[in-house]
Amino acid sequence: MKKATKQDIEIIKQAFIEKYSDAVTELNYRNDYELLIAIILSAQCTDKRVNIITPALFEKYPSVKELAVAELDDVKELLKSCSFFNNKAKNIIKMAQSVLMNYDGEIPHDQQKLMKLAGVGNKTANVFMIEFEGANLMAVDTHVFRVSHRLGLSDGKTVDITEADLVKKLKGHDLHIFHQAMVLFGRYICKAVKPECENCLFPQVCKSKSGFKPA
Repeated sequence: MKKATKQDIEIIKQAFIEKYSDAVTELNYRNDYELLIAIILSAQCTDKRVNIITPALFEKYPSVKELAVAELDDVKELLKSCSFFNNKAKNIIKMAQSVLMNYDGEIPHDQQKLMKLAGVGNKTANVFMIEFEGANLMAVDTHVFRVSHRLGLSDGKTVDITEADLVKKLKGHDLHIFHQAMVLFGRYICKAVKPECENCLFPQVCKSKSGFKPA
């Protein structure tokens, strides 16, 4: 697939900023504790499903203090409609215990400290920092990965390589905007199955539309 030219990249950046400059996550949360858990649960699971699950979870465990002493089976029961709920239940309990033990019960707002918590990898840490702090970071989920490859912004085979490509090509102080933009653009327009090419923001620069079959 052809790579995006410098001119293509400027067109993409401008279109994303115009449409998505005020975009935020679609996960529902009221504080940093709820946001971090929602992001952990959203791995391989839709935001819509997470938003259905979390109200009961947060009602029963309103902070790391309650979650740290939760019974694993009770948490599993609340998460059972979420993908990989067994591991996620274990991870969020361990996360809560670690936050209590190592950070005085306060969710750390630092990428490296976040990544030391159970269930938190680079992507989760970056998404948290982007959403809560407006950090100038890029996080690559399935939507960002797909969109970046379809637009010729990256041909990396891994999430890490794709992230590095995006940081390099979209460099500036707007990485957090581009992350949110690519998530929403991929979720609702440049979908995995039957992308809505007629609603594309920049059909003139897409590198893969010729390979899509008409709906």
